Amino acid sequence: TTGDVKMAYRTIGEGYPLLLCMGFTGVMDLWPTVILQKLATSYKVILFENRGIGFSTIINDTSVFSMKLFARDAANLMNALNISKAHIMGWSMGTYIAEELALGYPEKVDKVILYAADCGDDITIQPDSALWASLNDPNAPPEVKLLAIFPAEWLKRSDALAYFPLHIKEADTNICKRQNVAVINWFKEGGGTHARLSSFGKKTLLITGDQDICTPWQNTLIMRPLIDSCKILILPGGGHGVMYQYPYDFADHVLTFLKEN
Repeated sequence: TTGDVKMAYRTIGEGYPLLLCMGFTGVMDLWPTVILQKLATSYKVILFENRGIGFSTIINDTSVFSMKLFARDAANLMNALNISKAHIMGWSMGTYIAEELALGYPEKVDKVILYAADCGDDITIQPDSALWASLNDPNAPPEVKLLAIFPAEWLKRSDALAYFPLHIKEADTNICKRQNVAVINWFKEGGGTHARLSSFGKKTLLITGDQDICTPWQNTLIMRPLIDSCKILILPGGGHGVMYQYPYDFADHVLTFLKEN
């Protein structure tokens, strides 16, 4: 229990902690097993579910969802687990949480991996409005969501979904709506981290796929000049779910970044 939330979490491996922040309405089981196993050979990997998602339940259900609130939850979880400092990796909306965690609790954050990231505010290149509406539609067929995560050409492969978990329970509709409001506010003027990234102060790796239509890769070009110590990795043919397309390479790139001086 951390504050007004009972946080669900899982740890894998031993060593220096690496905290993984999940994206929009996502549960822990969305992280590819292959990547977790590779990262866990060198680090203690901590997965968790944001408030109201999966097994994380809200005790006092009156909070207004925001990225700063989700970052506070993550910081509280670290405190509860006696983790004073950790590397942080986020995916999609999880990068917003990671950014707010690094800015709001800098003493807790070491290196940062931002996968499919943007810095919010009205400067961000946002996904197509029809695409975003389909992702928020509980009645949308699975094919619609798959086309948002993977390039259409990739989905023609017989092994396209080899590393993608197909049987994931959908999040509560009310929680999805509240998360969606938090994302909408992130994209408003002053709602993201764009104006604050100059004080980020963390060694950062930006990973993106050049065919990502959810978080267009050009957002990394907006962020790169604002972060002093920052590298960009653009994976050819990669969509929003590039970690499912190339999990071994993805994990190797993350490990290389974390281990280098």
